[in-house]
Amino acid sequence: MAKPRVFVSSTYFDLKYVRASLDVFIKSLGYEPILSEKGDIAYAHDRALDESCYREAESSDLFVLIIGGRYGSESGADAAGSKGFYERYESITKTEYETAARRDVPIYIFIESGVYAEYLTYQRNKGLESINYAHVDSVNIFRLIEEILAKPRNNQVKTFERYDDIESWLRDQWAGLFRDLLARQSESQQLTALTEQVNQLSQINETMKNYLEAVLSKTVDNSQALISSEEGRLKRARINALIRANNWFKYFNKEADIGLSRFINLVSECEGVEDFSKKIAKEGLEVRVVDHIRMTLEHSAEAKRDLVDAISIVKSNGYVDSGINVDEDSNNFTSTLNSPKFRKRRTSNKED
Repeated sequence: MAKPRVFVSSTYFDLKYVRASLDVFIKSLGYEPILSEKGDIAYAHDRALDESCYREAESSDLFVLIIGGRYGSESGADAAGSKGFYERYESITKTEYETAARRDVPIYIFIESGVYAEYLTYQRNKGLESINYAHVDSVNIFRLIEEILAKPRNNQVKTFERYDDIESWLRDQWAGLFRDLLARQSESQQLTALTEQVNQLSQINETMKNYLEAVLSKTVDNSQALISSEEGRLKRARINALIRANNWFKYFNKEADIGLSRFINLVSECEGVEDFSKKIAKEGLEVRVVDHIRMTLEHSAEAKRDLVDAISIVKSNGYVDSGINVDEDSNNFTSTLNSPKFRKRRTSNKED
């Protein structure tokens, strides 16, 4: 099972104990930590070492940035030697952060309390190079914090004095993230159910419109045919709604790229799971796709149940391919009222 990948970004020597503790904590949650010193990054022989770090930061699911008193080494293959306190340059840690931010990876930012206190001092004394800052080795740390706080979102900052402050906050944040995910899934399910109800009401409204047109155009002698046609159309709409919600149809549609009408026609001719497995070979699918679908049915009891449900939905609703056209995208139907016979009848009545 895939695990959330958590990239930990910081300078190493001043924060190595924090990083080691984070490694243990992240593993205890069942997540996969990504720390360069633990061998979690695959380095490419034909690229600069830091480029491999950026690639891992970009592909991570969560990103933890820890800002201490050291700004870190300059990024890029042509990085020069030591830098002056006020000399501007891009560090590897900062570039890792910017890479994750560009991909909109959820970012959790921690700043040592002493560093943040001096950042506030820096804000009040910009341009004064006579000030000696005790907690940082480069003014670029303050510039990085300034850039982070200026972002409109994904920039929540937490100061810390001890490692426990970091672990406690991350535990709460990730629990909240999981709860939010569950809430969004619930909202999505409710929206799907509401959409289906709206679709059904739309079909009923279309039927009422057709009945009214028939009455106004005096097609009384054809009323029974119209009623039968509309009942069939509504029945087809109910089947469509039920099949769309069926998990086997969702899977089959994704794997085989077969639409709603074709799927309904297929299962309407099947007597069971084995019959379905035989008939899909005649649908013009790739052998690889057919084998994969058959293997899924063979090894998954849930898949079999969902397929049996789909067959039952179609057959229990008395599905008959009566020539009613279904537009699978717009969910619009063309009933017999719009057939040449009915149009001709309405026109003749109007002329009378």
